[in-house]
Amino acid sequence: MTMVSMFEAKTNLSRYVASVESQQEPYVVITRNGKPVAKIVPFEEDTGKRIGLAEGYLPYLSSLDDFNSIDVESEMANGGSL
Repeated sequence: MTMVSMFEAKTNLSRYVASVESQQEPYVVITRNGKPVAKIVPFEEDTGKRIGLAEGYLPYLSSLDDFNSIDVESEMANGGSL
């Protein structure tokens, strides 16, 4: 972890972003008057994990036509997953 002043962060922002991006640093803390006020962290992509009652039952389908071709009622009645 690196702690830098607001002035230092403004002056060398791209350097600190690059160090977080390349995982040389897990994060960089920006301080104002010696007190932490912000943190530069790597951006994490959304995993796309689906939650809810249908999790594990409905597959990811690329189009509405694919979805409409599935007989959901019979699949659920048989206790199977799609």
